[in-house]
Amino acid sequence: MESYGELLKKARIAKNLDIETVERDTSITRRYLEALEAENADVFPGEPYLFGFLHNYAEYLGLDSKSIVALYKNKKLQESPIPVELYKKERSPLIVPLIVFGCVVFVAAVVTLLYVFVFSKFTKPVEDDVALGKNAQIHQYTLTDQPFMERLYKRDQLIIPDASGNIVVTVASTLGTLALDMPAGRQIIELSEESEIDVNGDSKPEMIVYVSDLSSSVEDRGAEVKIMLVNPAALEKLVTEEVDAAQPEQVSSAGNTVIFSDNRAYPFTINITFRGSCEFRSMVDRGETTENYYASGEIISMTPQNAARLWMSNSNAVKIQVIANGQTYNLDIGKAGQVVVEDIKWIKDTDGMYKVVVVNVD
Repeated sequence: MESYGELLKKARIAKNLDIETVERDTSITRRYLEALEAENADVFPGEPYLFGFLHNYAEYLGLDSKSIVALYKNKKLQESPIPVELYKKERSPLIVPLIVFGCVVFVAAVVTLLYVFVFSKFTKPVEDDVALGKNAQIHQYTLTDQPFMERLYKRDQLIIPDASGNIVVTVASTLGTLALDMPAGRQIIELSEESEIDVNGDSKPEMIVYVSDLSSSVEDRGAEVKIMLVNPAALEKLVTEEVDAAQPEQVSSAGNTVIFSDNRAYPFTINITFRGSCEFRSMVDRGETTENYYASGEIISMTPQNAARLWMSNSNAVKIQVIANGQTYNLDIGKAGQVVVEDIKWIKDTDGMYKVVVVNVD
């Protein structure tokens, strides 16, 4: 029986399609397409991504996506280790002498280790940290008012200057999620999540943490993070950016894409159609952040009073349409596989007019 990768490749060749064409039509990046045909599951950041891309690719080629996914699951099951009890081994005639020899070696090793331990205990000072190997190294980073970008590993420490003394934040884990231990307790931050963190338990956030990369299976890879300290001035700036619907902020529209212009501000509609697989997050006005994984053909809609922040993991897979006062504007976002964050909001321009603008967020 042919494997799922062979079926995908044969179907693509039979349709006389090259990888570039498939990439453009499906919004699935080339390396993921090649990984599916080569049956290389390690390339994907997680199995849900693999399932989504495999389903979309099979549908695109006209194959039965359920059968293709079943072939993947069967292959994964076959590659699982065989239980030891299923092996039947013949007893060697030398087994008894080998067991006796092994016992003698084991006893000798235990005696040697005990001697070395007792001898070293009385001849060497006890070290405080024997748990860390030669290659283990703890890094300490002192945060400032400048953005901090670094790959953190387990046991690394962040030092936050404070009037009452430095606050220490320790990386507890980078496997699947980023876990930080601090005076206020342990905080968990998901991949692609931006969190305001109350470090010392005073109900006020001291820093903003964004996780851009981590592994769900290999903790030694660490976590790529971006951290900003939050001080009263910064908090005031963040509140100012989230403007009330009745009174948009007064700034120049220069350098931003202007969608609509009027002598007043009013609610507008954003329709989002997914042309391919994409992880998508949105925040409307001052509401809660919503996040989900969408497939090709799915549609969502929102009606901000003043502003919406949109985050997308694959901008080419997203088609955005903005509707206000009977007018429609189609927004061109970015390239395949590109992560984009944008604000669509009302502002009051320096000329006195109210305008809906698109602002790229770093």
